[in-house]
Amino acid sequence: METKETPSGGSLYDGWYILAASFAILFFDAGARYSFGVMFKPMISEFGWSRGSVSLVFFINTALYAFSLILVGRLYDRYGPKWVIISTTIFLSVGYSLTSTVDSLWQFSLFYGVFAAIGLGGTSLPLFSSLISKWFEKWRGLAISLALSGNCLGQFVLVPFFTVFTLKFGWRASYLFIGIVMLFVNLTLALWVIKGNPADLSKNPFRDPNQGTQEEKSNFISSEMHPKDFRLWEAMTTPSFWFYTMAMFICGSGDFFVATHLIPIVTDQGISPITGGNMLAWYGLMGLVGIMIAGSASDLIGNKWPIAITFLLRVFSFLLILKYQNVISFYVFSLTFGLTYLVTAPLTATLLGKLYGFSHIGFISGFVTTIHHLGGGFWAYMGGWVFDKTGSYQIIFALSAILALVAFVFTLFIKERRHVRS
Repeated sequence: METKETPSGGSLYDGWYILAASFAILFFDAGARYSFGVMFKPMISEFGWSRGSVSLVFFINTALYAFSLILVGRLYDRYGPKWVIISTTIFLSVGYSLTSTVDSLWQFSLFYGVFAAIGLGGTSLPLFSSLISKWFEKWRGLAISLALSGNCLGQFVLVPFFTVFTLKFGWRASYLFIGIVMLFVNLTLALWVIKGNPADLSKNPFRDPNQGTQEEKSNFISSEMHPKDFRLWEAMTTPSFWFYTMAMFICGSGDFFVATHLIPIVTDQGISPITGGNMLAWYGLMGLVGIMIAGSASDLIGNKWPIAITFLLRVFSFLLILKYQNVISFYVFSLTFGLTYLVTAPLTATLLGKLYGFSHIGFISGFVTTIHHLGGGFWAYMGGWVFDKTGSYQIIFALSAILALVAFVFTLFIKERRHVRS
């Protein structure tokens, strides 16, 4: 099948519209996901639940969300993104809307822990990373970073908004508002803007003008010159896959622990909820800085070293907050940790694609991100459980610093080159 060349002149390439739509969906998705930290203490105050119990619901949500990524990645590879986004958005909207009505822990576990998790799985970072990676060959890392920056800006804008909104109207109104907005935004963009893979539409990904000519010439070269893309089980036979997967488990543990417990941690020290919400917002904005740097750097120096550096920064961040807990140290922690927060989001697709090819990138990256989120949900739960047992987060801070150092070492063992099946 012949493919159309990248448009030139006055015609804007379709990939840019898809990038913009991905940005917008992730913008509001961030408000939905990070609202949990805002609602954490208000729900505990109303129902008298322990932090461990609320954190367990978050673990259920994150675990189911994580496992849904494998299925979502599989469905995306087979059917494309449009109907995956539409169907899961129904679960997302229903889950958040019904969460506004809960009056028991089992209802919270069902509506937020199950329904919302399925919905978030279909509007997730790895899905949009995979989508953008197929529409862009030139500037792939930068393009993915631009799309994923919607998550960072959404956190920066919407976390303070929901903090004030919750203080004024209550957590129930906040959850209902999220459910309605996500339904409208996601369905509109999925139906009218989001498209499938460029090859399915007889189009080329965005690339250098002379790249098509080079590829046509390459058709005369024996197929043995081009390594075949790996499937998930084949990638699992390589050590690099497992080094990165274990590093991602640790990465997720830090991400979700901080996103869930940062506001409760700072308010425990007498800092106002609004200030805590602002810290979580700046945490998200620094994530934008991090992914823009990482995405551009990956196009120049590869994916391995930006990831390794982020884990070293996390070691410093956790040691800082272990020793100093005041407004200044919390702001420094939020800014520094935030810089590392989403670095692996754009680099997971580009790194795994570089190692194993892009034919099955949705499924492979979905599996790795599943492990990432399982680590995140588990460690967020452990944060609440340890607090209930000790009245402090100090043990979690210390263990998190050690784990970040271990992840740094794992990253160094990754062989960043195209793997070939023996």
